[in-house]
Formats: sequence, C-alpha cells, structure tokens
Amino acid sequence: MSQGVGPELTARIAANVEAFVREVVVPFETDPRRDHHGAPTDELADELKEKARAAGVLTPHILPDGRHLSQRETAVVLEKSGLSPLGPVALNTAAPDEGNMFLLGKVGSEELKQRFLKPMIEGRARSAFFMTEPAEDGGAGSDPSMMQTTCRPDGNHWVVSGRKTFITGAQGAKVGIVMARAEQGACMFVVDLPDPAIRIEHVPNTIDNSMPGGHATVLIDDLRVPADQMLGEAGEGFKYAQVRLAPARLSHCMRWFGACVRANEIAIDYANRRQAFGQFLIEHEGVGFMLADNLIDLKQAELTIDWCASILDSGAPGTSESSMAKVAVSEALMRIADRCVQVMGGTGVSDATIVEQVFREVRAFRIYDGPTEVHKWSLAKKIRRDWVKRQV
Repeated sequence: MSQGVGPELTARIAANVEAFVREVVVPFETDPRRDHHGAPTDELADELKEKARAAGVLTPHILPDGRHLSQRETAVVLEKSGLSPLGPVALNTAAPDEGNMFLLGKVGSEELKQRFLKPMIEGRARSAFFMTEPAEDGGAGSDPSMMQTTCRPDGNHWVVSGRKTFITGAQGAKVGIVMARAEQGACMFVVDLPDPAIRIEHVPNTIDNSMPGGHATVLIDDLRVPADQMLGEAGEGFKYAQVRLAPARLSHCMRWFGACVRANEIAIDYANRRQAFGQFLIEHEGVGFMLADNLIDLKQAELTIDWCASILDSGAPGTSESSMAKVAVSEALMRIADRCVQVMGGTGVSDATIVEQVFREVRAFRIYDGPTEVHKWSLAKKIRRDWVKRQV
C-alpha cells in the first residue's frame, strides 16, 4: 500500500509544476529545434530539463529523498506536466522514462538503482523499453507471449538476439530495459546504451512526434549482458512487466489528460473571441454543446484516473481496472481533442496552436500500451472467467 506524501505537499508540487509549464515551457512550443520526424531534439530537451532543475521541478513525482508520490498524488502532478506536449519532456515525467523509473525503483537491486536509475531521476539519461517486435517476424505486440527475441546463458553473461520495433526513445537513449525469452520463460535485462550489438534499423514517421528518439525498429545481434543485470530470475520477466504495466497505462492517461485540458482552454478562448453569423461561436448551440460535452468528458476522465490510482495505491495489481481506465480515458480524450479541432475549424487543423498536435498525440495514445480492442477483449475474458467461477 502506498502512503504518499500528503495532500498539502502534493498541491504545492502540482502548483509549481503548472506554473513552470505555463510560464516557461509553453513559449518553447514554437522552438524550431526538432528532428526530421518532428520530435524535440535532445538539445532542446536538455535545455528544458536544465530550466526545470533550476526551478526545482525536475522529476517532481520522486522526491529528493527517494520517496515516490502515491499514484493518486502522481496523477495530480503528471496531469499538470501534460499541459504542454513539451511538459513531460521538460519535467522528466515522459514515457518511457517515467515507467522505467517506476519499475527500477520497485524491483532493481541497489547496485542497479545507483548505476541506471539515479541518472534517469536526475534527468541525465533517457531510456527505452524493448518489448514490441515486428509483425513480419511474427513477434510480440499486443500479445507478449509471441516474443521471438531469445536469450541464452553463456558463463556469467546472457546473450540476447532478436528484433524490436516501435521502441520509443531508442535513438539517443542511455539506458535500455530489454525483454527476451529463455528456456525458463521471459527475462528482463537492464543495459547501457548505446551498444554496438544494438543497431537502429529504421525510425518511421508516425502520427505523433512529442517524444525524443522516435519509435525505432532495432536489431539486437548477440548482445552480451552480465548476469547481474537481469531483473529478478530467469523466467520472471512477465511478472516484472506487470509491475510496470498498470501504472504506465495510467500515467499515459494522466499526461494526455493535461494536454486535453489545455486544448480545451484554447478552444474555449477561440469560441469566445471568434464571431460568425452575428454571434460569438460559443453562442451557437452546435459549438456550445461540444464544449459542454468536453467538460463532461474531462470530469469523467479525471475521476476514472483517480479511481484507478486509488486501486493501485491499495496494493492491488489493478490489471483489469487499468484496462478499463485506459479505454475510458483514451476514448474520452480522443472525443475532446476532436471537438477542439472542430470548434476551431481551419485554425484547429493548422499549427497555429497545439490543438492539432494534441489531436495527433491522443490518436496514437489509443494504441499505446494496448489498443482499446485488446483491453476490451481482455475484460471480456475476465467476465467469462468470473461467470464460470460463480457456477460452481
């Protein structure tokens, strides 16, 4: 059970984060430093992190003494960090780093924490999580049991080989968490990056571009990893993936909730300034009702996040609850982002504001950490299992 740091300290952290994002980060949204895929460069990310460090808001969900905010407290803070697409990058609350920090903090040895987790918390190292594999290889995607990447012991090392795809942040990362399968089952390793045995084959253009390093396809060719860099024991990889899974699903909801709050603010401002047919747009029922629906969806999403966070804080795994939250929140945020674009018309599909980017990012979020349909299928299987148990 997570005790957290209390509502007063949480409120102060969140207020400081919000002020930093609105006053310092937002002006950088038009900064031209982007790679050819449109993602912020590491130069831009590092400059923003330095400003966050100076303001005392870097990695705000982990206190200097190592304490981690509870999930409910984390939600309050990460929602504020998401008010700009650059906010999570600046504050070191972005995926996959936030989820990887959570995992290493929970299951890493003290040596691994010092070597890998500490520079991540300090914002001096980005990370990547190597699990998804190319469909053309028949590899793991929404079904991790299909994993094709293998690992085998060799003296006091393990040798890992395979291909991975859509590995967020792989280009430029300094820490990698790699999943592979052995005879005993799935295994998870923490590795230094770059490594000559891990080669980036391709970084595709994707609908989203808020995360440094893109979503790479990677070849792992006889990567040698010391045995003490395995998390847990051989065969426990899926167990540790579950430690990361539910909180990571939920933190995606938190960050993109903040982005949609901001997009809705922009749409409201536009609707109250723009006139058409002799009235402000907000006075037209078709527009006003869309913004009213946004308020309803935002509140329902906020409450769903808080509910799921409370389940995780109780110590429960929250697998089904996080699936429900991921579906409900991602679908609600998609509706909100779409309405914001619609309210703003041509301006909404342009780069005049961040509304167009938020729409793209949230569309991708419906796939991150499991598509809506996979979560519904998983929940349906649970419904069946629970019904069968009640019959005996």
